[in-house]
Amino acid sequence: MALTPTETRALLARLGHSPKRSLGQNFLVDGNIVRKSLELARVGSEDAVVEIGPGLGTLTGALLEAGAEVWAVERDRALHGHLIEGLAGRFPLTFHLAEGDAVEMPLAGLPRERAPGCKIVANLPYAISTPWMDAVLSGPLPARMVLMVQRETADRYAAAHATRDFGAISIFLQAAYEVAPGHRVSPACFYPRPDVDSALLHLVRKADPFVFTAEQKALVRRCFQQRRKQIGAVIREGFPGRLAEWRELLGSAGFSPAVRAEAIPAKVWIRLVSGPSGPA
Repeated sequence: MALTPTETRALLARLGHSPKRSLGQNFLVDGNIVRKSLELARVGSEDAVVEIGPGLGTLTGALLEAGAEVWAVERDRALHGHLIEGLAGRFPLTFHLAEGDAVEMPLAGLPRERAPGCKIVANLPYAISTPWMDAVLSGPLPARMVLMVQRETADRYAAAHATRDFGAISIFLQAAYEVAPGHRVSPACFYPRPDVDSALLHLVRKADPFVFTAEQKALVRRCFQQRRKQIGAVIREGFPGRLAEWRELLGSAGFSPAVRAEAIPAKVWIRLVSGPSGPA
């Protein structure tokens, strides 16, 4: 059960802790959102679940009580201590808590061999949402993710090509996951209240996910850093040896080299970075 705003304030006072804006510490105070997160993730007994920034442990406790084995990473030392004291004793075999940076530990220390079957359920700190997602998308890929993110972030993740929000992270994510429309979440569901709306995003790994290499990601980002330029001009200036190949691949997909980066859908980007022998 989620703590109410009053209970959350009281607990923070007992801990002598003030929420840190720099760490995106906006704590969930709506039990319906907790239940919805577990429902979308289909969390069940013996699932391996990763949580990022567990904070006061509201979502963490619900995951553990549902029978999941939870790996979590918390950067704040005081909250890490609170979680050890409050949950580690109750769930000594199923709660694994690391202290550290989630971007450096995107799966919170989960054994690599368990990653392809795991789920991620998290209220993501807004400041790290995109670099953390980029790290997760480097693989191995979790089976399912249910993420609370800033509404603006959700719009970028789910953006269709040829729209303003479509960018490199949209491509990397949509190449690997089906992105369900996000559920709007009011600022009133958090303490302290954030200044922006949030969204609960549901991601399901595709049957044939594509994972971009670091080199391929750098190429795509280069194209979006100059998104006002025609794609042919960007490739001619930055990757001249690939210009003829890209002209041919774009033409086979029905695009001209005069097109701009955001007009090209994710599936065509996969072809472009993979070359003629890559995925059809």
